[in-house]
Amino acid sequence: MPASPSTARAINDRLALRLLQQDGPLTATQLKTLTGLSRPTVADLVERLRGAGLIHVVGESGAVRRGPNAKLYGIVADRAHLAALDVRTGSVSVVVADLLGTTLAEATLPVAGDTGTAAAVEQSFALLERTAREAGSVPLHSVGIGAPGLIDPATGELRDSTGLPAWHRGLVRVIQQRLPATVLVENETNLAAVAEHREGAAGDRETFVLIWLGQGIGAAVMLDGRLRQGASGGAGEIGFLPVPGVAGLPSAVDCEGGFFSLAGSAALCELAARHAVEPPRGTAQGVAGGRDGATAVAAVRTALAAGERGEPFLDELADRLALGAAAVVSVLDPGCVLLAGAVGEAGGPRLAARVEERLALMSPLRTEVRAGSLGDGAVLRGALIAAREAAQDALFAPGG
Repeated sequence: MPASPSTARAINDRLALRLLQQDGPLTATQLKTLTGLSRPTVADLVERLRGAGLIHVVGESGAVRRGPNAKLYGIVADRAHLAALDVRTGSVSVVVADLLGTTLAEATLPVAGDTGTAAAVEQSFALLERTAREAGSVPLHSVGIGAPGLIDPATGELRDSTGLPAWHRGLVRVIQQRLPATVLVENETNLAAVAEHREGAAGDRETFVLIWLGQGIGAAVMLDGRLRQGASGGAGEIGFLPVPGVAGLPSAVDCEGGFFSLAGSAALCELAARHAVEPPRGTAQGVAGGRDGATAVAAVRTALAAGERGEPFLDELADRLALGAAAVVSVLDPGCVLLAGAVGEAGGPRLAARVEERLALMSPLRTEVRAGSLGDGAVLRGALIAAREAAQDALFAPGG
């Protein structure tokens, strides 16, 4: 059954807007070529989108040829303003951007462990408000939030998780209650996978598994270009994965004894100390995972720069990471595993190659191992992508 004229117009408009967002600014002739639509159809949609305030003329394609077909059209970036939050155990980071994803303002706030729940919520919300005002972005259209823990797939709410601060859930509720914005919440590792897929090291892969190496351990599953969260939102909780080489087993409320005990930042710090890998004084700073996370990143970088002296540490680190990767690969056969987060980025291709070699010895399933390219910033980028797509879905829809 053919689409109605109004449906066809809406489809064409959204296609043109996506192309302008990804590849713009573009001329009408370029839009005709990229969409395959006729010249009159493109002319009509350009006028519709201009009339709706979604696109405008930003210049001309050349100084010689002038006229309607030479005009360059671009998205009206300030039609909507967005915010993204990366909520960690001991900090919250905020970025405010326009509809094209251009950063307008950003800030980070440490949240001490002894800060009360109410105070942490109010301080974090004030940071969001202040950053939005500095960017001239009030009101916000959409807000994306990345947080550790499980997201209920039925409600989209952050579930109460043992070991995570209570202010995380309180902050999400306050943002939802106080802002007239669309608020989306997603697990931090899943958002990192979205960012690496769209803008990072997995751009050419529709199916892959991302292993997040930070203060905690997690995985995100991307199959055929779609995130798979699982029945309860817990797909990828590999910190609880039972592995050899640790004492005891994990429990339903504590991942000690699981893969976390081998590859979490505290475990990597202990491993570095055992191999006498000592980062230069002052280098273990500035990583969002906290002191242990910063020290683990610095240890990996130090070992890579130390030549033969760093080899034993890197070998054991690769052995540990390959154990977790092998379990994931044996179930999903993703063809690609991404070592992401600050530790994965610090290890780079050299650590990824070591893990790939060991994985090939443990599994008959051929799997490429890559290093993530966005580091700790992947969560914030993923949250911003989620907010931008929510805004675009609303604004680019008929009557939006």
